[in-house]
Amino acid sequence: MRYHKIPDEAVQRLPIYLRGLLFLLEQGCKNISSRNLADFLGVNHWQIRKDFSYFGGFGTPGTGYDIERLIKEIRKILKLNVVHKAALVGVGNLGLAVLAYPGFRIYGFEIAAAFDNDPKKIGQKVANITIENVSKIQTLRKRKIDLGIITVPCEAAQETFDALAKAGVMGVLSFSPCHKTSRKKLKVIIIDIAMDLARLPYYMPASRAAKA
Repeated sequence: MRYHKIPDEAVQRLPIYLRGLLFLLEQGCKNISSRNLADFLGVNHWQIRKDFSYFGGFGTPGTGYDIERLIKEIRKILKLNVVHKAALVGVGNLGLAVLAYPGFRIYGFEIAAAFDNDPKKIGQKVANITIENVSKIQTLRKRKIDLGIITVPCEAAQETFDALAKAGVMGVLSFSPCHKTSRKKLKVIIIDIAMDLARLPYYMPASRAAKA
C-alpha cells in the first residue's frame, strides 16, 4: 500500500509511537487505549488517533490498540519490517559516538560499513567494523547498503552526498549542518545539534534567560 498526502509531521511521530509501544510490550502490556498511550508518551490523544487514521486506524472499540499488531503495522508503514544496512562516512569524534550508539537496533538498522580519508584510521576496527578508505564507497551497491550516515566536515558534505548517491544509497542522515543540494532520488535528513540547542532558551523563564 502507498500512502499519499500524509503530513511529514505525522510520519515523524511514528517512530516515537513505535519506541513507546516496544517498551510497553517489553513490560507485558497487550492492549492500550489512545488516551493511555498519549499519557505515556506525553502527547495529545486526538493527535495519535488522527495520525493513525491516515493509515487505517488500527484501533478496536472497547479494547483500544493491540500493541503487538500496532508495532507490526508501524514497522510496515516505515518500511522497518526488513533490515536496513547503513554506511557511516566520517569516523571522527562524532562518527565514533554514532558507531557506538546502540539505539539503532530497536528500529532494525545495522551500521555495516564505515569510511574515512585519514590513512591513520583506515584499517582500524571500531565496534566490530573495519574502517575503509572513502574511495571504496562505490562498493555499497553490491553490498546492498541503502542508507548513509554523514559525520564529515561541512566542506566535504556535498562530495559525500554525491558519492553515496552514485553508490545506490537512497537515504542519508547527515550530521553535517550544511543545506547542500542533492540528487532528487536521494532523501536527506539533516540534524544540526547546535541549532536545536539554540531553540531551548526560548522556552526558559524570562528571568533566568536575562541572568545569562
